[in-house]
Amino acid sequence: MIRASIQLPFKHAEQSMTKQERIELEAAAFRDLLAHLNSRKDVQNIELMTLAGFCRNCLSKWYKAAADDMDIELSMDQAREAIYGMPYAEWKSRYQKEASPAQQAAFAKTQSGADKP
Repeated sequence: MIRASIQLPFKHAEQSMTKQERIELEAAAFRDLLAHLNSRKDVQNIELMTLAGFCRNCLSKWYKAAADDMDIELSMDQAREAIYGMPYAEWKSRYQKEASPAQQAAFAKTQSGADKP
């Protein structure tokens, strides 16, 4: 699980903002990521995992872990709903498709390390 704080690539950018500004910037970017994923319900989690190494389920788990770290009471179902924009079971029934053999093979290749140089 990725838990490290993301470091901005340019030191001068990090130095020119306050901690609160950085938090607000990261929160805004996260909200934009969720909005983008919400607008692309056609993109399946297996495709995200194959190409990016994370999916909506990963985001849900990270969201829940962050809540736990901050002693904020949040169930896994609530975390999933925050990420999926609706109850997880509803999202699955409306948008999740059975992974094709090609999708499964591509995912398996990334998991075995066969795609690594």
